[in-house]
Amino acid sequence: MVVRIPAAGMTEYIFFGAAGVGTLAPLAMGIPGAEERVARATARWAPRWERNINYFTNHVPVERSIQRIKPPVERAVHRVEHELPLEKAAVATSHVAEKSMKPLEMIKHNWTME
Repeated sequence: MVVRIPAAGMTEYIFFGAAGVGTLAPLAMGIPGAEERVARATARWAPRWERNINYFTNHVPVERSIQRIKPPVERAVHRVEHELPLEKAAVATSHVAEKSMKPLEMIKHNWTME
């Protein structure tokens, strides 16, 4: 029977792409002339990037929409903070972590005694 591999999801594509860039970028910079090519590309695309960034930093409607959205988001975060038992969960996780580390400490202690 032929094994069927499921189709990759969007997150898999994103992670594989990021891994490829993270792995190949340092190798590509080792190629002679890579710095000049990167400098040329930056000089070409920097004005466009500047325009895009300036649109969001200097554009008035964006500031107005943020001021309009801020209070409901603040209320939601405040409500969720008080409804979730975050401190209780953190303490329980700490106890579980300490409990699981005790056998490892015993092994380390026995190992160094020899």
